[in-house]
Amino acid sequence: MIIWLNGDLIDAAAARVSPLDRGLLVGDGVFETLRVYGGVPFAWSRHLARLAKSAGGLGLEVPDPKVLRGAADAVISSNHLLEARLRITVTGGEGPPGTSRAGARPTVLVVATPFVPWSDSVDVVIVPWSRNEGGAVAGLKTISYAENVRALAYAEERGAGEAIFPNTRGVLCEATGSNLFVARGGVLRTPPASSGCLLGVTRALILDVCTDDGVPVEETDLSPDDLVSCDEAFLSSTTREVHPIARVDGVTLPGAPGAISLRAAAGFRALVARDLDP
Repeated sequence: MIIWLNGDLIDAAAARVSPLDRGLLVGDGVFETLRVYGGVPFAWSRHLARLAKSAGGLGLEVPDPKVLRGAADAVISSNHLLEARLRITVTGGEGPPGTSRAGARPTVLVVATPFVPWSDSVDVVIVPWSRNEGGAVAGLKTISYAENVRALAYAEERGAGEAIFPNTRGVLCEATGSNLFVARGGVLRTPPASSGCLLGVTRALILDVCTDDGVPVEETDLSPDDLVSCDEAFLSSTTREVHPIARVDGVTLPGAPGAISLRAAAGFRALVARDLDP
């Protein structure tokens, strides 16, 4: 595997990051994951804008977008990939142990791996831990993923493939790596930014394509009962696209996929076919 690390294309086996890198020691960093279709990163401009926003939220600098695009294209080409998963990671860089950066220069890593398709549907569980919608990193895509790792393990221990977080107010927020959509009575609903969720790129595009298709959409608070009692539900993410939910805490939903999920999936795929940087 060929990766891009701090300006150089190198074999992943030869790559080295300092043991004092702040991403390793304190989880100080941000990232973006992009889907690659036919060798081209999808929604590049939106993802780079969110990377910059997340980095700004932590006070990190990111390379010029042209540099990152060159790195991404080089990594995709060097690994001969067409359908892939691309990740850009920026950490606080090498510095002294502790929470102060003390002038450390960021570490920047770009990696691409072959895309592995998801299952046709997924079971989810609602975890007993809450997202802090008022926290310092709420809405930022940081590399501090221990909470997500623990929640996903909790789900997998119960035979599910994804975990849904409530927030401190008890309303649903998001999953460990995806956004949540619920449909009932022909209306598609998803938690708003105020829930503390990360505003996914795919989430925004699905809201657009569904609106264009005449599906009523709402960004509104959702209770756990709203998910369990809905007509259908799905997860969205860069790699999942539209991923129907089959069961919630062991309760089977009426449709997986349901009619609105199918319309959302078709609309999203049509968007990808006509515009790789919407």
